[in-house]
Amino acid sequence: MNIVFGNDAGHHGGKSAEQADKAVVFADLTGSTKLYELQGNVVAMQVITRCTQLLGKHFTLAGGRVVKYLGDGLLVLFDASEAAVDAAVRTRDVLYDFNLEQIDGAHMSLGLKVGVEYGSVIEQHGDCYGDAVNVAARLGERAEANEILLGEALYACLPERKRVQCTSIDRIAIKGKTGLLRVWRYDWRHTAETTITKPLDLLKERVSVAQMQRADIDLSGRHLQLLPSNGALVIGRAENCGLVIDDRRVSRRHARIEWIGGQCTLTDFSSNGTWVKFSRDAEPVILKRDNCVLHGQGTIGLGSAPEDFTTVTFSFQIVSDGD
Repeated sequence: MNIVFGNDAGHHGGKSAEQADKAVVFADLTGSTKLYELQGNVVAMQVITRCTQLLGKHFTLAGGRVVKYLGDGLLVLFDASEAAVDAAVRTRDVLYDFNLEQIDGAHMSLGLKVGVEYGSVIEQHGDCYGDAVNVAARLGERAEANEILLGEALYACLPERKRVQCTSIDRIAIKGKTGLLRVWRYDWRHTAETTITKPLDLLKERVSVAQMQRADIDLSGRHLQLLPSNGALVIGRAENCGLVIDDRRVSRRHARIEWIGGQCTLTDFSSNGTWVKFSRDAEPVILKRDNCVLHGQGTIGLGSAPEDFTTVTFSFQIVSDGD
C-alpha cells in the first residue's frame, strides 16, 4: 500500500475543511505478492479488487465510511472506536469466506494487517489528514499478517471489556510526533464467540472439518500438535513464545504458525528470515516478512537455510485424522 502522509490540509486548496474526531482504520492485504506469482497480473488484480471491495462493503455495513482504496488496501473512518475495532476483528470471517470461495490453490491465502487510531481528522477532496491518519497508517505498516495494532488514543477510548483483550507490545517513533507511541495488539481469539454470523448447518460442517485437521511439529525430540482451535503458535527467542528457540539467528518473535480459513499458515516477521522446504519441492520457499500455507510435510529452518547443519530446523506434517 502506497501512503502519502501529511498534516497540512491547507495545501490542497478549495473551501475550508472541518475537523472531527474519528477512528481511523488502515487495512492492507497480505499474500498478494504470492497471488501475483501464482495467478499472473490480470487474475491477481481481479481477485484483489474483489477482495478489497468486499472488505469495503463489510466496513460500510459496520458503520464505517471508506475514504479511499489504496491498491491492495483501504482507508476507513468510524465515529466510534469500539465499532472500528469490532469491524476490524470481523474481517477475519470475511477473509475466511473469500479464501474458501475465491482463492484457487492450496498453497496460499489472503490475510489482512490492520492499524487503528483515534483523533482529530480533516477531510477534504476525497482524502483525510491528521496525526491519527499518520499513526494508523504506520501501525498498519508495522502489523503482521492477520494482526490488529492499536494506537494509544484509540486504546484509551475503548471500554474496559475491550482493553483486557489488548496486549502492550512496543513503543514506536512516528514522523512529526515527539516521543514514542505505545502500541497495543488486539487479540482476535477473545472475540470468536461474537463473530459467528454463518448459518448453523454451515458452521457445524466447518467445525467438523476443523476438528479433523492438525499440524504435527517435531523439534529435537519435542512434539507439538497444533489444532485449528489452539490459536497461534509463536516461535522465537522470547520466553513468552509458545516454542522457545535459543539461537542468536532467531528473532525474539521470529515466526507464527496458525490455522486461518481452514489452512495452516506460517508467517515470518524476523530479521533473518525463515526457510520452508516442502518434501516434494527441490527448492525451499524463503520468507522474509511474508507468509505461506503449509501443506503435506517438510522442514522449516529459522534464520538460515536448512542445508546449513548449524541451522535450527524442525519438521512439520499437515494431516487429517481421516487420512
